[in-house]
Amino acid sequence: MVPFSEVKGWLLNGQVLRHLFRYSDAELATHRVDHVSKPFPTALLLRILSHGRCCFSGDSGETVEIELLVLARYLVGFVRDLVRIPWLLASARRSADRLGRQAAVAPPPALDLARPPLYLRGDLQFGLRSGGSLGHIAGVLNNLERFGAKPVFVTSDRIPTVQPDIETHVVVPGSDFCGFEEIPAIHFSAQLVREAERALGGRRVSFVYQRYGLYNLAGLELALRCGVPFVLEYNGSEVWIGRHWGRGLRHERLAAHIEMALLRAADLVVVVSRPIHDELLRRGVQPERILVNPNGVDPERYSPTVDGSAVRRRHGLEGRRVLGFIGSFGRWHGTEVLADAYGRLLAERPAWRESVRLLMIGDGLTRPELEARLARHGVRDRAVLTGVVPQEEGPAHLAACDVLVSPHVRNPDGTPFFGSPTKVFEYMAMGRGIVASRLDQIGEILKHEETALLVEPGDVAALAAGMERLLADEPLARRLGEAARRDVVAHHTWAEHTRRIVEALRAPETAQGLRAT
Repeated sequence: MVPFSEVKGWLLNGQVLRHLFRYSDAELATHRVDHVSKPFPTALLLRILSHGRCCFSGDSGETVEIELLVLARYLVGFVRDLVRIPWLLASARRSADRLGRQAAVAPPPALDLARPPLYLRGDLQFGLRSGGSLGHIAGVLNNLERFGAKPVFVTSDRIPTVQPDIETHVVVPGSDFCGFEEIPAIHFSAQLVREAERALGGRRVSFVYQRYGLYNLAGLELALRCGVPFVLEYNGSEVWIGRHWGRGLRHERLAAHIEMALLRAADLVVVVSRPIHDELLRRGVQPERILVNPNGVDPERYSPTVDGSAVRRRHGLEGRRVLGFIGSFGRWHGTEVLADAYGRLLAERPAWRESVRLLMIGDGLTRPELEARLARHGVRDRAVLTGVVPQEEGPAHLAACDVLVSPHVRNPDGTPFFGSPTKVFEYMAMGRGIVASRLDQIGEILKHEETALLVEPGDVAALAAGMERLLADEPLARRLGEAARRDVVAHHTWAEHTRRIVEALRAPETAQGLRAT
């Protein structure tokens, strides 16, 4: 088993020649065989690695055998889509302009909470098993019925922990444009509109709620067709994210144009932090249409009563004090800082090398650097890296920890940190001692010496000292954890988060006044 990123590395460093026709079988395990990224070059690469059978295999057991006719079909599809791209880009821009004009002259939308809300998730990320975005989606969906009718969920993939009785329609993207980056997202927007209308079958909805996704206009289109409010959940600019945490968007100007069209037209823009609110004000969004609504937690699932003993046994953590982190190992998470702080801690407390362990729950982009730093400090064998853990198992893994750490770092361009980390709320609900970066919303939600110990972002020595203090002073860790639990249950549950959305829709000033029915 070789990660496909490593296989691509063979191409970049010239090592692929050593692997030509070396293997008797070559199989690419992917989520959906009809949505493989860059299918022609990927299939060709697989073909030249094997002197026998090669295929794509999907999670549901389906396979595509890579034969000459299949390669030819992928090549024809690539050329066909290449010719269509200019038309698709122009069409997306025209759609954004058209919807913007319609929203500007549309009468006030009607809000009838006796009808079901429509929740759209159009991200083309498949097979996700855990992460803050999944927690947010499930948190809102599972609580909308408290304040109206049960929602209808239209999504590109199933989301863990969404209640099974919620009506869910999975829209499987077509294979068009899979040979190109970002283009499938543009194409999928129109497909999502068609499939959402088919799922509704003529039923009227109370409002349309869309989690903002790159190039996706579906929520605005549907809300205008239905004459109902459009709620846009905006967690940050995809253009900014592409520039600073990625390689940049290939069609950045179009992405920025669609992003602005959505922000201007939305009846309510739900943001998770004050820095995003301030960003939108600078971009001309009216303040009465912005709701600052931090993330939350399900305090029943994340609770001090959760049993973490099985996780401790599985990873050899019985009888040890455990520092824990959970996340997707993004550039903003500061996992490298945590590795350095853990190495410093054990260097300064050598007697703890046998009694203290670091439990890193999750996986992602920065894992290689994390492992390299742990090895550099000589503590790689004192850390457990679990890999991706299903969302349902997250609470038990956090329960296996004594102290939980949130070492987030500042944005690379010096702008305010705009996140609202779900892990912080989950940590609080677990009732464990917390050490966290004093960084924008994190420093607002957590109170130093009251619900957590706060340290300067990126300060290895301060982070190590904070972890040492809570490990050495169990009564302090317990007092902080209990206070954090009380605070999050009182103010930051998903039920409260969802209530604020519905109340903002009811407010007469929202979207220049909604028409109640």
